[in-house]
Amino acid sequence: MKKLTTLLLALALATPIFAQYNTSQQRSRYNHFDTERYYGIRLGLNIASLSSSMADMDMSARAGFAVGGVYGLQLANSTPLWLEAGLFYAEKGGKQTATTDASVEKITCRMSYLQIPVVVKYAFDVADDLYVQPFIGAYAAIGLGGTTKYYTVKAQDRYSKDSFDLMNRPDVGLRIGCGAEYQMIYAELGFDFGIANISKDEFERVRNQSLFINIGVNF
Repeated sequence: MKKLTTLLLALALATPIFAQYNTSQQRSRYNHFDTERYYGIRLGLNIASLSSSMADMDMSARAGFAVGGVYGLQLANSTPLWLEAGLFYAEKGGKQTATTDASVEKITCRMSYLQIPVVVKYAFDVADDLYVQPFIGAYAAIGLGGTTKYYTVKAQDRYSKDSFDLMNRPDVGLRIGCGAEYQMIYAELGFDFGIANISKDEFERVRNQSLFINIGVNF
């Protein structure tokens, strides 16, 4: 959370610079449907969990951060329909406090991914310079690293493992959500539904799930 707070503060300090740029380079892509493109930076929060085929192995939500960039391209000059692709560093995983092992009090799983989301979004003009943008698409990701920690009843027996000794690194899923843009400022809320089984255990299926909240700027 300290890292996320620092990144959000940096974005807040950088906003006036981008605002000055945006004032001198006003975009007309929504108002006039000109074939256009944009670039953006994003900082955000993932509230991630793990869904298992074994109910007692589900992991509840834990927070992680995300940071990345996006590129958007208008698909037609007659409608505000956009294709957006991104590249993100995203933290996922989960935690479990009621374990099947009586000697283990809690398990926390952290996994970091390099993630590529691709979505189609439509921009609704709701007020002066304010656009609401529902979107739907998919993502592909590859695991970079992570740690699963086991907190035992006896502190001296606590231990950890590499998360990807237990899970497969590739992941794919569906993405749905809605964004809002006012001039250069952008914010979005969405959900990633993992559809790939990331478990290495042939008797168990595990999928990533993540509610995400991102803020950023487009230019």
